[in-house]
Amino acid sequence: MGDDLLITADEGVVRLTLNRPERRNALSTRLLGALEKALVDVAADESARVVVLAAHGPAFSSGHDLSEMIGRGEREYRELFERCARVMMTIRELPQPVIARVHGAAWAAGCQLVAACDMAAASDEATFATPGVKIGLFCTTPMVPLIRAVPIRVAREMLFTGRPISAQRAHEAGLVNHVVPLDELDAVVDEMTTTIRAASPYAVRVGKRALRAIEDLDERSAYGEAVAIMTTNALAADAQEGMRAFLEKRGPRWSGD
Repeated sequence: MGDDLLITADEGVVRLTLNRPERRNALSTRLLGALEKALVDVAADESARVVVLAAHGPAFSSGHDLSEMIGRGEREYRELFERCARVMMTIRELPQPVIARVHGAAWAAGCQLVAACDMAAASDEATFATPGVKIGLFCTTPMVPLIRAVPIRVAREMLFTGRPISAQRAHEAGLVNHVVPLDELDAVVDEMTTTIRAASPYAVRVGKRALRAIEDLDERSAYGEAVAIMTTNALAADAQEGMRAFLEKRGPRWSGD
């Protein structure tokens, strides 16, 4: 059967590659379990600076593996959707930024996976869809990160019609950051990871934690939280080093390097 998830690490970049090409990288129970474990391991790895989520085969991910879902009971369905939700929340709560590298179709829970990531780069051949309505299973859990990533009217159209949108429209809606020809996709992802790796690893982790803490707050509460976080950040060694390096016109020496 082989490994459903391939894991590599190089100079702080952890690459998690969905590897069920024959099933269009459908998110089986086994694959979700492997992905959850890998993410937990990455969270504890201080040498990991950024994560790239990629896939082998013709599709990024077609969503849940429907062949595992026919005729199950309530407990089994709940366990499946709870496991998937844990994976998505682990991505959101991971200390490191996560970049989705989307080369092909990202549908249903595959679209959910992209929306849950911090950033995404897509080939101009990629498509995005939440087509559950067409098979009588509304994409309710994929909706959770989707409505936080794109304008609500775009999300409604995707959810109620089930029609796929192009990479270009996904870019216009804010679901992906970059759209390029397939042969340029790796270069764009590499540029993103290189830029993040050049920054203070401490500051990047603070920033991701701050985004999670502030994103759903009203403006006044958000400022209160931001002031507290930034005060602690300013006292840290990396912030002191970065400010000195800027004033001295030299490159900073981060504590994590």
